[in-house]
Amino acid sequence: MRHLRPITFLGSLLLAVVAALTGTAAAQAAEQAARGPYVALGDSYSSGVGAGNYISSSGDCKRSTNAYPYLWAGLNSPSSFSFTACSGARTGDVVAGQLSPLNSGTSLVSISVGGNDAGFADVMTTCVTSSDSTCLDRINTARAYVSSTLPGKLDTVYSAIRSKAPNARVAVFGYPRFYKLGSVCIGLSETKRKAINDAADLLNSVISQRAGAYGYVFADVRGMFTGHEICSGNSWLHSVDWTNIGNSYHPKAVGHSSGYLPVLSSVD
Repeated sequence: MRHLRPITFLGSLLLAVVAALTGTAAAQAAEQAARGPYVALGDSYSSGVGAGNYISSSGDCKRSTNAYPYLWAGLNSPSSFSFTACSGARTGDVVAGQLSPLNSGTSLVSISVGGNDAGFADVMTTCVTSSDSTCLDRINTARAYVSSTLPGKLDTVYSAIRSKAPNARVAVFGYPRFYKLGSVCIGLSETKRKAINDAADLLNSVISQRAGAYGYVFADVRGMFTGHEICSGNSWLHSVDWTNIGNSYHPKAVGHSSGYLPVLSSVD
């Protein structure tokens, strides 16, 4: 039995070396993948509306240098970076006008879409300007759309991405909950705020389910924004911005750098 100890030791050492080399190879592969082409698709939550410092050439799409795709590209130096996300984009807009940079060499894709299809802007306008009952009726209409119609529209987007960029890792972003509940907050009633948060959760659930069907990663930002909702006292989201109404209910620059960016980095 004494002669087995050196053999056992050598075997353990060999396994450790192999494990180290395998880990190194995996790390190198991940690093190499991070340098591949990155394409950022989606709506205003990806373009960076509300984050300021908009790229002048992006026009009404309002792509911001403070938006999480731009920040991620600056930190990771991909071989190319295509930023086609656009304010107001719906699923059909993504398919029709944002996918041209995708190809078989694309390494990473990020996207947020679905909120505009569900009528997010109209929901918030209705809830800010109308009674609780009118707000809840509008939210229920949006919920019905999210449950019945949106899944098929998301499938069209995700299928198109798969077709054009079959080798890419795809991070599908959800939306934050907008309000902190259970605290005194001037503005919308607790009833409205809870209904809006619940609708956001439903939207995230549908997006997550459809993304998962394609093997895509659902990038959930709700945890990062917990404690930083509107009415929290340290909000990473704009409330109603009467001086620039387009900023309303969009992430601030800190929401991208401290909320969205870490989630994309963890997915990568």
